[in-house]
Amino acid sequence: MRPADAAARQQQPAQESIDASIDESIDQSVAGRMADAYEASSRGDYAQALAIWGPLAHAGVPRAQNNVGACFSEGLGVERDPALAARWLSLSAAGGDAVGRRNLAALYFKGEGVEQSYPRALELYRGAAEQGDGPAQDMLSWMLLEGEIADADPGEARRWAQAAAAQGVAASMTRLGMIFHNALGVARDPATAAMWWRRAAERGDADGQAMLGAACYLGAGVGHDPVEALAWLLRARAGGSALSRQFFQAVRTVLAADEIAEAERRAAVPLPEPVS
Repeated sequence: MRPADAAARQQQPAQESIDASIDESIDQSVAGRMADAYEASSRGDYAQALAIWGPLAHAGVPRAQNNVGACFSEGLGVERDPALAARWLSLSAAGGDAVGRRNLAALYFKGEGVEQSYPRALELYRGAAEQGDGPAQDMLSWMLLEGEIADADPGEARRWAQAAAAQGVAASMTRLGMIFHNALGVARDPATAAMWWRRAAERGDADGQAMLGAACYLGAGVGHDPVEALAWLLRARAGGSALSRQFFQAVRTVLAADEIAEAERRAAVPLPEPVS
């Protein structure tokens, strides 16, 4: 994946950029107001949320500054203004907020509201990752694995992917599968690769579903099961995974009509809640 491609995956859902949690040391009355604002944003009432976050941001609450910046970055309740977003997110990042650092990193990565700077983006992602922010750990892992923005370091890439995966970040689970599949700093291990792809697939990651489908078709690390393979590839294709195109037709052509129907039936069933 090239940097231009990765920019697209930085289009995070609103509720990933806006965070409800704040430092436990903050006054409880502020915490209550932040909770009210987040509840409003969760139901799509960003005007009400901003009416609460705005004064708190001006008062210097870093998480409120992040949330205001995220609204300007994404045009939530206000006209989209990347430059103003960058100003608020810079304040949040300077105040030590991990989500603010991650969101500011995304602006530097894409060159929105600031001059594009991959080194600055890397610095901010690393800072947020070290504070325990899962999406930042995921992005840092990608940077370290691809080696286009940071020096390639498969071992560190795996470590940060594991940290993000432990927080439920499905994209990092897919990346861990790729690391074990391609023997990047580890011995090749098809079973471990398939395990990570399954965990990602069950959480809805389209690329993880595509790779699990391929593994089921090839019998790599899991039993050979073309029907199950097509079911996962159907999910992956519906989710927009380009990887699914490499395997979809090959799997479909080996199945009878009733087997295709069974795969389609399985693919239509909602995914259950992941166990772990």
